[in-house]
Amino acid sequence: MISFRPQQFRKIAIIGVGLLGGSIGLAVKKQKIASEVVGLSQHQASLDAALSLGAIDQGTQDLKQAVAHADLVILSTPVNIIQGMLSNMGPFLKRHCIVTDVGSTKSSIVSTAEKHLPDFVYYVGSHPLAGSEKRGVESARPDLFEQSICLVTPTEETNRQALERLKSFWTSLGAQVKTLSPQEHDNILATISHLPHVAAYALMDSIPKEHLSYAAGGLKDLTRIASSSPQMWNDICMNNSKNIIKAIDEMVEKLGLVRKSISTNDHKSLITQFTSAKTKRDELGAS
Repeated sequence: MISFRPQQFRKIAIIGVGLLGGSIGLAVKKQKIASEVVGLSQHQASLDAALSLGAIDQGTQDLKQAVAHADLVILSTPVNIIQGMLSNMGPFLKRHCIVTDVGSTKSSIVSTAEKHLPDFVYYVGSHPLAGSEKRGVESARPDLFEQSICLVTPTEETNRQALERLKSFWTSLGAQVKTLSPQEHDNILATISHLPHVAAYALMDSIPKEHLSYAAGGLKDLTRIASSSPQMWNDICMNNSKNIIKAIDEMVEKLGLVRKSISTNDHKSLITQFTSAKTKRDELGAS
C-alpha cells in the first residue's frame, strides 16, 4: 500500500515571488506540503509569471489578503523590506501562525520580529543557502533546495514546536537543516558569503574596462556573483556592517602579506600562503 505524507500546512503565504520565493512555491507544490500557496508582490508581472509557472495558486498585491488565515508566512524579499513587513503585518496574522524569512542577515531581522510580532504568532528565522546571481521568478526551480543547507536561528523566545515544524518544512524541500544563533549566523555568513560578494564587486571594479575583452574562464568563475543585485547587497552590507568590516580587514591583511612576499621576492612565504589557501579550497570540494 502506498502511504502519502499528510500536508503540513493548509495555507502558505510567500511574500516576494522572485527566485527564492518562486522556488519555495514550486517545491511546496511538488511535495504537496500545502493545500494553498498565495504569493504577494508589488509587481503584477511577477505574480502573473509565478501563476504561469505553477509556483502559486493565487497572487495578490495586498498584504492583508495574502497572509489572511495563513498557517505559514515566508518573507522572501530584501532584508530591509523584511524588517518593514515584520513591523506592519502583525494585525493581519491568525493565532499560532508561523512566520519565517529567508534573509541573508539575521540579528536585526530577529530583533525586529520579536519586538513587533504579537505574542500569539510564532517567528523562527531561516536562511536557505541556495540561489544564484540570477533574479526573478523566471529562474525559479523546484529542486533549488535539494542537497542544500538551511540555517535556522532560534532564540530563547522561540516556540520549540514551531521550530520543529519549520525544520520539517525545510527538510521536506530537500535541505539539511542546521541551527545557529542569530549572532553566530551573521558572523559566519560575513566570511563565507558577504565577503566573497564584496570582494567580487571590488575585483571587477579594479579591472580597467578595456582589459575585459581578454578575460577568460578564471575571471568569469571568480566574479560570477558580481552580477548579483547591487541594491540587495547594499542592504545586506549595511545590516551586517560590523562583521563584514571585520572580514574585509582580515582579507586586506592577507592581501598585504601576499603583496609583501611579492615585493620582497620571498618565494617561500608566497608558496606557504598559496598552499594554505589551496588546502582549504580542496577541502571545500567542487560543488
